[in-house]
Amino acid sequence: MRKPFSTAKNLIIFILAQLFWLALVGLWIYWYVSNYLIFEKVGEKVSPQINVQAPEVFPFVGGLILLVGLSFIMVLIFRHLNVQIRLTSLYDNFIANITHELKSPLSSIQLYLETLKTRDVPPEKQKEFFEQMLRDTNRLQNLINSILEISALESKKQRENFVIKSAKDCLPKIIKTSADNFRLADDVLSVSVEGDSDIMIDEHSFKMLFDNLIDNSIKYNIGNLKIWIKITCKENKVEIEFKDNGIGIESKEQKNIFKKFYRIYDSDIPNVKGTGLGLYWIKGIIKNHNGKISVYSEGKGKGTTFKILLPSCKSKKLIKTSLKKENQNE
Repeated sequence: MRKPFSTAKNLIIFILAQLFWLALVGLWIYWYVSNYLIFEKVGEKVSPQINVQAPEVFPFVGGLILLVGLSFIMVLIFRHLNVQIRLTSLYDNFIANITHELKSPLSSIQLYLETLKTRDVPPEKQKEFFEQMLRDTNRLQNLINSILEISALESKKQRENFVIKSAKDCLPKIIKTSADNFRLADDVLSVSVEGDSDIMIDEHSFKMLFDNLIDNSIKYNIGNLKIWIKITCKENKVEIEFKDNGIGIESKEQKNIFKKFYRIYDSDIPNVKGTGLGLYWIKGIIKNHNGKISVYSEGKGKGTTFKILLPSCKSKKLIKTSLKKENQNE
């Protein structure tokens, strides 16, 4: 993971700029006051015709307003520049990570093909090579699809295929499909369901959602992986609690993990690669389902819990909103 972006240098420049403007304001006040005092004390001696009644306040106030306005403009410029620099840094990290994510399976496929071409590989080994190459091509396909889905999500062109399903029936099936893709052992994943309720869901999007959550749990675990998923169906909502025993997330990082391209740096697992889009995409999927997602972790080494809240189909507002989205997409 990449280290968080630091604004220390820009902050120092900003503080120095503000000190400069404060010094300029001080000089402006000093110049005005000193000139007025000199003019008041010396004016009549130099020229008795000069009548000093009151200081000219308007130029003074106008100058102060101008300086304060310039200072405010500098604050806006600094803020905009800081955001752009941060986005550029995140984008550079994304390009570096996505390049690695694309090269790794391609290099693996190339190696297997060259081995098959130059050596006499036994049939059993050939089958193993083909299976691995298929996994690598699926990995590439999923990566490309995720980037395309993010683009569609942001441009509002993503078309959800909402259907009304029983949460008790459809969610465990989606989870099992994702778990099978990652070949998780039976003792790694535990799924429990309490109650039942109908929800309006795009099953393809939720499949990708669980794919990303499971993938993160695998990447950020340094021991024996354990995942617990608890589905609780209530009268007006469905709660999904996804918990793992991974490295955890420090409290200061929890509010940032759903941001685009954002990735947490951890010295325990420094070589984990990714695009920084998974959780950003998950939040977008949940938002399209009129739901909410939050994250909680007691700290480093204590695992992470994601909590997803989805409205049930008893809410007429959900159905109307979803139907309206589908009509707009058409």
